[in-house]
Amino acid sequence: MSSSVAHPPPLPPSPSTADAPSRVEVIAVDDAEERQDDEEAREEEEEVKGSVVVRRVPLYKELYEASSRRRDAKLRTLEFEVRLAEKGRLGLEQLADVLPRFGPRKEDEPFVPFTDEDEDSVDHALGGRNRRERLVVHESSNIVITRETLQCLNETEWLNDEVINLYLELLKERELREPNKFLKCHFFNTFFYKKLITGGYDYKSVRRWTTKRKLGYSLLECDKIFVPIHKEVHWCLAVINIRDKKFQFLDSLGSMDMKALRTLARYLVDEVKDKSGQHIDALSWKQEGVKNLPLQENGWDCGMFMLKYIDFYSRDMGLTFGQKHMHYFRKRTAKEILNLRAE
Repeated sequence: MSSSVAHPPPLPPSPSTADAPSRVEVIAVDDAEERQDDEEAREEEEEVKGSVVVRRVPLYKELYEASSRRRDAKLRTLEFEVRLAEKGRLGLEQLADVLPRFGPRKEDEPFVPFTDEDEDSVDHALGGRNRRERLVVHESSNIVITRETLQCLNETEWLNDEVINLYLELLKERELREPNKFLKCHFFNTFFYKKLITGGYDYKSVRRWTTKRKLGYSLLECDKIFVPIHKEVHWCLAVINIRDKKFQFLDSLGSMDMKALRTLARYLVDEVKDKSGQHIDALSWKQEGVKNLPLQENGWDCGMFMLKYIDFYSRDMGLTFGQKHMHYFRKRTAKEILNLRAE
């Protein structure tokens, strides 16, 4: 059982304490409940005389320092956890860098390098002397590619209708081959828009181009519809974007053709009404010139730019290419035509 200790009567100040510059705090404690302190507290030069503890450091300061030590310990723990998390994050980033090495990334696929065999095949096709030699025949479209036809893919040459239209056929076959990898698209050939605007506007002249029996699908089932437009000596592209309900114009020289987009809006209204009897308010859809396009820097790559606009959009990718890639794309297009397979 603990006993209480009474305060002794105050003693007269001695010469040694009367002149002391600091005050001493005297605290009574229970004998059986004598305070247990850590090593740092004992180093504060406590003087214990019986049941009286004489503190040379005020209690509030001791409590504050003890609290600081606890806080510092928590901070050290938190700092360790932060470092651990940071190492984990860096590890995940390194893993993210490594994983793509096990397979091609989507953004890398349009830029796959040539093999030596590819280089030899393309160089032979583009540089051979027998210009009338038939290199490939695409049976379903009945497009014949001779060496002379394919040689439009050489540097400084303008692309012709046969090469453009065969490449568009190959893009459609690519989508059918891997429907989960590419958008559902329709690729009009280079003659469609010319036919549509014969005499100003003539829907009846192209009405039979898009029967479901012929295509296997209706245009409204597509995400995007691509319409090549030829302006005398320059290729442009119009896109009927069904998914986002808008009409888009892409020109590698940076121009805009609102008339072409209004014509295609009118066409879509007539097409849906003719094929399904429904009315679609396509005339109210947004009509825009696509901004921040990669642009050509010469007078002969417009057709190649147009084809790559179509290729990348059908992949549902941004247009991450430029003039510096045109030499590669010309050779790649030649390779894909020779193989009758777009990749």
